[in-house]
Amino acid sequence: MPGEGKEGDAGTRGVLIRAENGDVIGFDETGLILRLSDSVVDELRARLGRPAEDPMQVLGDIDAWDLRREGAWHRFTARLEDGPRGYQRPVGGGDIIAAAPGPLLALLSLGGARRAGFNSGPPTFPFNVLAPGDHIGAVGLEGTGTATPCGQVQRVAHATRDTLIADTLLHWRHAARQALPLFMCRTETDGTADVAALCEGTGYANFLTAADSLVACAGTLGKRAQVLAVGLDFGLEDVVSDAGALVRGLRAVMARVERDLNRRGLRRPIFVATFESGTREIGDHPVMQAHWELAWQHGAHDLVFSAPAYMFDIARFGRPTDPARIRMAEMDAHAIAARIAGQEWLCPLFLLAEAQGRRIRVVARALDDLVIDATDPFDAGPGRGFSVSGGVQVDEVQVAPDDSRALILTCDRAPDPGATLFYACGGTPGGDRPANRGAIRDGWQAESRAGGLLHRWAYPCALPLHPGDVP
Repeated sequence: MPGEGKEGDAGTRGVLIRAENGDVIGFDETGLILRLSDSVVDELRARLGRPAEDPMQVLGDIDAWDLRREGAWHRFTARLEDGPRGYQRPVGGGDIIAAAPGPLLALLSLGGARRAGFNSGPPTFPFNVLAPGDHIGAVGLEGTGTATPCGQVQRVAHATRDTLIADTLLHWRHAARQALPLFMCRTETDGTADVAALCEGTGYANFLTAADSLVACAGTLGKRAQVLAVGLDFGLEDVVSDAGALVRGLRAVMARVERDLNRRGLRRPIFVATFESGTREIGDHPVMQAHWELAWQHGAHDLVFSAPAYMFDIARFGRPTDPARIRMAEMDAHAIAARIAGQEWLCPLFLLAEAQGRRIRVVARALDDLVIDATDPFDAGPGRGFSVSGGVQVDEVQVAPDDSRALILTCDRAPDPGATLFYACGGTPGGDRPANRGAIRDGWQAESRAGGLLHRWAYPCALPLHPGDVP
């Protein structure tokens, strides 16, 4: 009862409010005594940033400390990698992830079955490189089912090309002692055999679901969502379209992606692709000409071809080996980083070929001086990847004396009128056209985590020969 004093306290102790489960408000000589519910105590602990429980009881047997509850998250410091870092885990359970600054960045990709491959083992930054928490992983459903949006992220078990891109960007930032953001990665593919149908299939529907999950996960994390780049990996799979239809189709895909991301409040992304050069089984394909056109005229879309496919070890059906997938991701990362910095990224792109007698002048658009690699790492032969239709053989290739971004080719005989010059574009060894490889690059280079150096090798091309004055 209110005002009821305890025996022997001479009125200095008492109860003001009592409930069935005990005293609620009492008093003593120092003031009021309040009995608070567990939920109120937890709320006060969260606001004061004080641990509610022992880290080992909450997180398990890991080297963690400074555990505190903030809203729906347990945040703490731990030594799970190369040194102490901040981490977080949902209060309701789930994966431990990095407590990282900045937006939740997404690396998404859309394409054919070749894109779905992965290297075994998790990313090297496993707490920063994540996937939507739907237990599908970073590879996606490959068109075999329909995904549903989710608002949680989880760590990934395998290294897809997208997670390898994220890993590469994080390695650079780690070495520079810069902030390490969170990346959400998802690859979506299906068996579409026509570029015009690519945005109508299950793969594209799941691609949009990944975008929905990105927005939801960013909200859960209290972050802004940003699609950093979209890998566009579709070309050789198309068995219907000619080069013109492929150009129109790929532009339509980019426009559709930009529109659908914008509807979700997401900025338009960087599109990054590998310039196709065929495979052992597919020596020539319209996508090579389509990529050449898009490389110099990609319109309003931020499209960048990170590298030509012939510089990577490609197994049957165009699937890269594990080291090649790392190098592909590194070239993608270099291209993405350049575009983020507002810089151009371009491998040498041959635009014009002029012939006079036995000599041909080839002019390239390039970011650095052209280099004829004397080591010929892809075994392109004396023609360095060049040949001319009609059985004309290229005997010698030199950098033009008056222009470091042009080449002078010397042939065994004068090409016929209307002939075509090929570089690393289709054909078979010993035929009119070389195999899909070359030996021309510019002066840029970078180290690869897979070993050796990366270079910007020239894109494949097929150019009509025009009459001209060749020195």
